[in-house]
Amino acid sequence: MGFKVAIVGRPNVGKSTLFNRLVGKKLALVDDTPGVTRDRREGDAHLGDMNFTVVDTAGWDDASDGMGARMREQTTRAIKGAHVCLFVIDSREGVTALDRAVGQTLRKVSVPIICAANKAEGGKGIQGVSEAFGLGFGDPIPMSAEHGEGLEFLYDALAPYYDAQAQDPDAPAAGDLGEDGEVDPDAEPKSVRIAIVGRPNAGKSTLINKLIGEERLITGPEPGLTRDSIGVDWMWKDRRIKLFDTAGLRRKARVEEKLEKLSVADTLRAIRYAEVVILAIDATAPLEKQDLTIADLVEREGRALIIVLTKWDLIEERQTLLKAARERVDTVLPQVRGVPLVPLSALQGRGLDQIMPTVFKVLGWWNKRVPTAALNRWLEAATSKHPPPAVSGRRLRLRYMTQIKSRPPTFALFTTRPGELPESYMRYMANSLRVDFDIPAVPIRFTLKKTKNPYTDE
Repeated sequence: MGFKVAIVGRPNVGKSTLFNRLVGKKLALVDDTPGVTRDRREGDAHLGDMNFTVVDTAGWDDASDGMGARMREQTTRAIKGAHVCLFVIDSREGVTALDRAVGQTLRKVSVPIICAANKAEGGKGIQGVSEAFGLGFGDPIPMSAEHGEGLEFLYDALAPYYDAQAQDPDAPAAGDLGEDGEVDPDAEPKSVRIAIVGRPNAGKSTLINKLIGEERLITGPEPGLTRDSIGVDWMWKDRRIKLFDTAGLRRKARVEEKLEKLSVADTLRAIRYAEVVILAIDATAPLEKQDLTIADLVEREGRALIIVLTKWDLIEERQTLLKAARERVDTVLPQVRGVPLVPLSALQGRGLDQIMPTVFKVLGWWNKRVPTAALNRWLEAATSKHPPPAVSGRRLRLRYMTQIKSRPPTFALFTTRPGELPESYMRYMANSLRVDFDIPAVPIRFTLKKTKNPYTDE
């Protein structure tokens, strides 16, 4: 496995800022609110000539139960799966009682510990750097993740461990749990990207945990546990999969706090970079307006869509509900008519075996290509059966058609007056295409182009 570094420490010491600095992107949400990070996040880090995996973790909480304990369990897994643990403190605040508690726990693990005294830009925090010696992890590294200061010292501290792992690349991380199942994303860049979206507390994190067979993400009865989009690498039948857990999307009018706005933006970015989007809907409160708004957003972004009805074990009239959901989706979202509906109970493990076969089915539709000759035979038949309407007494003519891209299927349609072709006729064309070429559920796009008149001088 590749070299892996876990970043740990109490809340609000700059762990996510350091993570973003090392990966060279703003992947992790950063805010002044303590405890923004809850699940562990991995990224491809670059420091000088070293390339490695860095893991951002939740702020350490000494709670013995509740969400704090669940967050600490995720951090413990990250530590045990790493080659080096980077223990970050806030040098301006100095060493706190919680820092000492974290240090006491870290001394019990077999992973090498490097102490980093963050927020020491411009010589600030000298007193805190001095106090960090007392933690017992050797010389602390004075640095500023926000300003990029002290990274050369971090390089020097990591280099011996990096070189040792490079000499024995098959060696596991110290104390490796052996159960995370992480996949190096650099080994196969063409992983199928799947984003799980939905309202808060719809069961998105639970669904991912059940799919991969591991408690990788924090779950619980509290709504809004997930704050930023977490990518999880997974193998399914020799196919590389990248699952993205996302923050719950509430109605725009209810989103007021800065942190939630950042979470929403992160979720929207995950949708844009996904190939397939799984919309998780709580079956006990199905198809509310916000669910349909999210589905419409996915369609407008051109992603392939699957709808899963979670918590199916709590439903009594299942066939009635499924039929009503089918009718509602096809009525309100005709642009993705036929989108798959998968009822499941993650708690009981029912319906999970239908998820991935359905993903690859809609992925096939999303990648569909239709030969130009077949398209134009179809165009002639479709326009003969239902000719384009006359506008201002002049008939519109559709001359030629070709597919210009897939993902989603997009067609160029050449016509005499492209700006006058009614939207209703375009819907007829899309619906006929779906039926005749078996392209249900996914968005279909048209680009209208004007045909040239051969009798007009250019």
